[in-house]
Amino acid sequence: MSDLHIFGPFQVDLGRGILLREGQTVAVGQRGIALLLALAAAQGQTVPKADLMEAGWPGLAVEEGNLTVQIAQLRKLLGTGPQGQGWIVTVPRLGYRLILPQVLPPDPEPAGRPTLAVLPFQNLSGEVEADYFADGIVADIITALSRFRQLAVVSRNSSFVYKGRAVDTREVAQALGAGYLLEGSVRRAGDRLRITAQLVEGGSGVTLWTDRFDGNLTEIFDFQDRITESVATLVAPAIEATEVARSRKFRPQSAASYDIYLQARTLQTTETEPDNAMAYAILTEVLRHEPDNALILSHAAWALEHRHTMGWPGLTGDDVQACVDFARRAICLGDGNPLIMAQCAVALVQTGKEYDAGMAVIRDAARSNPNDLYVMAAAGVLTLHCGDLDEAEGYLQRFLRLGPSDPDARFPLTSLGMLHIMRGQFTEALHFAERSLVVNDSFDCTYWVLISAHGHLGQITEAQAFVTKLLNLVPGITLARIRAGQPVRYPERCGRVLAGMRLAGFPE
Repeated sequence: MSDLHIFGPFQVDLGRGILLREGQTVAVGQRGIALLLALAAAQGQTVPKADLMEAGWPGLAVEEGNLTVQIAQLRKLLGTGPQGQGWIVTVPRLGYRLILPQVLPPDPEPAGRPTLAVLPFQNLSGEVEADYFADGIVADIITALSRFRQLAVVSRNSSFVYKGRAVDTREVAQALGAGYLLEGSVRRAGDRLRITAQLVEGGSGVTLWTDRFDGNLTEIFDFQDRITESVATLVAPAIEATEVARSRKFRPQSAASYDIYLQARTLQTTETEPDNAMAYAILTEVLRHEPDNALILSHAAWALEHRHTMGWPGLTGDDVQACVDFARRAICLGDGNPLIMAQCAVALVQTGKEYDAGMAVIRDAARSNPNDLYVMAAAGVLTLHCGDLDEAEGYLQRFLRLGPSDPDARFPLTSLGMLHIMRGQFTEALHFAERSLVVNDSFDCTYWVLISAHGHLGQITEAQAFVTKLLNLVPGITLARIRAGQPVRYPERCGRVLAGMRLAGFPE
C-alpha cells in the first residue's frame, strides 16, 4: 500500500502523519489528523464509527458526538470537492469514507497519448520571490503544454503535492500515471536568475533532455515567457521522438492507433516516395476499422497532399478529392486539435486549392498553439503562398528561433529560400536552401530552391548539378507536375521559382 493518498489539492502522508495542501502543511489537530489518516488508509472504503473512535481516542470511552464534531471540523477544513460535494462522505448507520481517486495501474503508458507531469521547480536560492517566480513558470508551462493535444498533461493540483519534497522520479511517475516528468530548479543571485529544466522518462528515470535559462529580474515577465515557450516547444518533440523509438523497439506489431500514427509519422518524415506510399497504406488500413479517428484521417490527408505537392504518382483514382475528404472529416472530428487543424489546412490549400477555408483553419491553429513547431511551419508555408510575405517570414523565423535543431527545420528553411526568390533575393535564398540540404538531402523542395536561385544568378553549371540530383531522386519529375501541386492564389510567386528552374534547363 502506498503511504501517499491524493485527493484534489490534498495529500495525506501516512508515513509522516501530516496533511498537505499543494505541498504546504495544513494545521490539523491531533485527533483530526488521526481520523483523516484512518480514512485515507481505508483507500476510499467505509470506515466503521467504532474504528474511527478507536483511532481518535485510543483506549478511551467517549460519546459518538465527539466523532461527529471532529468530522464536521475536518469537512470545514477540507472544503468542497470538484463536484461541489464534501471530501468526507457519511455512510448512514455504518460510518464515513474519504473520496479518493481510483488507484492508477502500474503501467503509466497505455497505448494512448503519452502522459506528462510537470513537477514544482526547486528553489535553490532560498529567496521567497524566486519561489513564487518558479511556481508561476511551472503553471505557465503546464498551460502551454496542455495546448499540445497529442500529450495528456497531469493537472497542477496533482503535481504540486510534491512541492518541497525529495522524490524518486520513478515512484512519482507511477503515482501520477505519467510516462514523463518535467522537473527543474531556480537559483537567484541578486538580480540574476537561473532556471534549469529537464525531461525525465518516468519508467527508467533517464534524462531525455535538459537545458538552462539565464535572465535578469528587471525583465521578469519577458524572461518567464521565454522559458515557457522554449520548454513547451522542446518537450513535445522530445517525447514524440522517444515514443517513436519505443514503438519501433517494444511495440512493432501493435495495432493501436497511436502506434500506427507513430509508424506513419516516421515513414512520412523521410520525404521519399516509397515511404510515403507505405505510410498511406498503413493509415488507410487503420481507417477501415476506425473511420472516425481524426488523427489518422489527418495523416492520410497529409500523405496524399505531399504526393500531390511533390508531383509523385497518385495512389487513388482521385488523390485530390480523397485528400480533401480526409481533411474535412478530420477537422470536423478533431475537436480543435491544432496539429490536426494545421495538417488539414495544408491539404485544403496545397491540394484542394480551397484558399479561404484553409487559411482560416491555419490561423485558428496558430492562435491555439503558437509553440507547436509544425503548426508554425504550416502557417509559414501557407501564408507564403496565400498571404502577406512579412507575416509568413514571422512564422518561419519563429520556428527557427524556437526549434533550430528540430528535424523538421527543412520546411521553414526551404520556405524562407522560396520567400527570398519571390523577393528577388537569390543569394539569400541559396543560404537557406543550403542549410536545409544539411538537415535533409531528400527533400524535393530544397532542390527546387537551389536550382532556381542558381538559375536566376546565371550559375547554370551549379544549377544543372542539382537538376541531376533531383531527377535521380524523383525520376520523371517535370515543371508541369511541380506547378500542378502548388497553390495559385498568387501565381507570380511560384512562377518566379519555376522561372529560375527553367533557366537551368529543367524538363518542362
